[in-house]
Amino acid sequence: MQDINQSRIDTQNLSEQHLSWAGLGVHTYIKLILLAAVICFVFHNEVFSIVSRWVTDSSWSHGFIIPFFSLYFLCQKKDEILSLKPKSNYIGLVLLICCLLFYMAVIFVYKFGYFRSLVIIPTIGSVVLFIGGWNLIKYTWLPVAYLVFAIPLPARLYGEITIPMRELAAAIASQLLSLVKDLDANVNGVVIDVVYKGVKLEPGLDVAEACSGMRLLMAFLALGVAMAYLHYRPMWQRIILLASTVPIAIFCNVVRVTTTGFIYILWDPVYAQGIYHDMLGLLMLPLAFGLYGLLAWIMSNLVVDEAQLQQEDIIIRRKGSQEQ
Repeated sequence: MQDINQSRIDTQNLSEQHLSWAGLGVHTYIKLILLAAVICFVFHNEVFSIVSRWVTDSSWSHGFIIPFFSLYFLCQKKDEILSLKPKSNYIGLVLLICCLLFYMAVIFVYKFGYFRSLVIIPTIGSVVLFIGGWNLIKYTWLPVAYLVFAIPLPARLYGEITIPMRELAAAIASQLLSLVKDLDANVNGVVIDVVYKGVKLEPGLDVAEACSGMRLLMAFLALGVAMAYLHYRPMWQRIILLASTVPIAIFCNVVRVTTTGFIYILWDPVYAQGIYHDMLGLLMLPLAFGLYGLLAWIMSNLVVDEAQLQQEDIIIRRKGSQEQ
């Protein structure tokens, strides 16, 4: 009987090992390509606008890697997806029709460009639901929803969000700069007026939109979601890690603005702009990941899972009883 059970386990393991995307067959890939082509045709203006924004606006250049992350998420659930028996769900068809009607309404009635781009995501989700049912949605909802990080915000809304972030960075940086002897920094909106050794520096230190931290926040938030999903840990830890991306990004931006201020005042204004300014911004990304990793390490090592301890205790006792 034990041999029979072992053979079943071996057979199951072999079947799982042979699961691959190539097993879907040529016809399945042709259908997927046709569906993708239809979606791109319907939303071709929006797709072109999104990709153009990725190319021309460095704040959204991370959009190029978002679809690859979605594909990677799908690969993580490859065995579960390939083991499914797809069953069409006509709720998906109803939702698909609703998405297309909403898209037409946005074009001809509301004329709000961001929703025209955003509707692509529920449209893809509706197609997945229609083809594979709720079982397929269970494993694909995150890869589909994750695409929202690739859709640029409207320029006006983006600018309005950056203003309070610029003001916050300017206010904190001015307080830190004022700690230096013979240096007096006063903030006026997003501009830091500096008086150093009795001489007012002209022009003032302007915290531009590029220094708002929004670029770092959007990219780091997208990567934070990916890391929280890929690394197994309790749900409350994932929520904390995800929520920490916002204060970490804001902190790193304050460090960037303050450092730029010190370079501008105490060293040479040349090294506070241009390529040097951009390089300083890039250095904030490893700093953000370092702080994020430190927080993850603290939660993994200082917080003990009681259920895991009990399980390990049971295993140790079983081993001890077998040795006796």
